[in-house]
Amino acid sequence: MISHLNNKNKPTMVDISNKKITNRVAVAIGEIKFSKEQFKQIENLKVKKGEIDNVAIIAGINGAKNTSTLIPLCHNIQIENVNIEIETIKKSSKIKVISTVETKSKTGVEMEALVSTSIACLTIYDMCKSFGQNIIIENIKLLKKTGGKSNYITKKSKK
Repeated sequence: MISHLNNKNKPTMVDISNKKITNRVAVAIGEIKFSKEQFKQIENLKVKKGEIDNVAIIAGINGAKNTSTLIPLCHNIQIENVNIEIETIKKSSKIKVISTVETKSKTGVEMEALVSTSIACLTIYDMCKSFGQNIIIENIKLLKKTGGKSNYITKKSKK
């Protein structure tokens, strides 16, 4: 059964009114792949539009805070913390984005972490597209979710 459909198969928000407030954390990752030539031009994380990492971090934080306005059936929850790490991976000409989102709520922050990562990646794409549109955003996924009824941690997650 799809959780966002009611018994008449119409869209609905999941009812969380009887759930308990718990500490919840979600971690999501994404990568931006560049050609070797493009990567050489942005390796120090600076372009004409500014410092790539700082702008992407601010955009990712805004993405987490605005998730419920972007995803129609997502609950509007209090975000306690957003931490975004941006790392260059020279050997594969990639930039890696990892977003960690935390709350004390009745529902989790998986969507907020995924949106945060996605928006940070899109911001990096936007800031670097003058070097060519063959930039690839890939591997956006949830690494970890804790709190609530169940936990989820990928085998490769170290957080």
